Amino acid sequence: MTAAILDGLVLGLQFGLLGVGLTIVYGMGGVLNLAYGAMAVASAIVVSVAMRSGLPAVPAVALGILTGAALSLLLNVTIMRPVYRRRGDQRVLLSILLTIGVAFIINGYLVWKLPIEALSLSIGGDAISILGVPMRVGSLLASAITILAGVGLILFFRRTTAGKAVRSVIQDEVGARLCGINPASVRMLIFTLSGAIAGLVAVTRSMTSPVPVSEGFSLTILALLVTVVGGLGSVKGAMLAGLILGVVNALSSFYIGSYITTIVLLVAAALTILLRPSGLFGEYT
Repeated sequence: MTAAILDGLVLGLQFGLLGVGLTIVYGMGGVLNLAYGAMAVASAIVVSVAMRSGLPAVPAVALGILTGAALSLLLNVTIMRPVYRRRGDQRVLLSILLTIGVAFIINGYLVWKLPIEALSLSIGGDAISILGVPMRVGSLLASAITILAGVGLILFFRRTTAGKAVRSVIQDEVGARLCGINPASVRMLIFTLSGAIAGLVAVTRSMTSPVPVSEGFSLTILALLVTVVGGLGSVKGAMLAGLILGVVNALSSFYIGSYITTIVLLVAAALTILLRPSGLFGEYT
């Protein structure tokens, strides 16, 4: 059971960071980017193709993360423009419809051009014992990178001028505009950051299991589950929800079987909505 919990924590950290990338976009602009998983997969495939072409691992990973950031930025300055002209539920609904279309385009292209491509980063080294359980170096490295990224994001939002500008726009867009903050520029920054996070999650996930071209919608669903459980717009909530769902996923696979884990995660999300509709931490924390 200890091994299952540790595996769940490793997976949960990845879930949490995945949810953060989706939830900051919702908190910033009130939109849901359902092409998020497809962008993560596109980043992973770029890394795989680059490494297969002879590029060393570190530059290939950097290229993949930049690909995620570039795709997200492109989405923000094109498809999302008419979305931002809407308000309330209309904005959310239109963003869902348009980004689902983008997801189908990205997934369709990848399946058409590279149907069997997958990213799997093999990290060498002997297993390290944690609480008596041998853990792969790749799992520990992926967890360390994810923790550092999560701490970096928290410090960014809490300590930097740009991060404080993001929080001010989230809390009061009109007031922020009166203080000289351009909400459009802030949204562009957050969309780009979200895409970079998607690329980073794809890379860390590939250290523990392959990321194939067909993984896009699965990653989007996981990100949505984490976002709902943690609270829309909550970074801390997304990280905590990711850890909880990761452990639930691992224990469910261990005791019941992997074929039913998605149902268990959906039930956990449904219970959260019923018992605490605003999520673990509520909105915008």
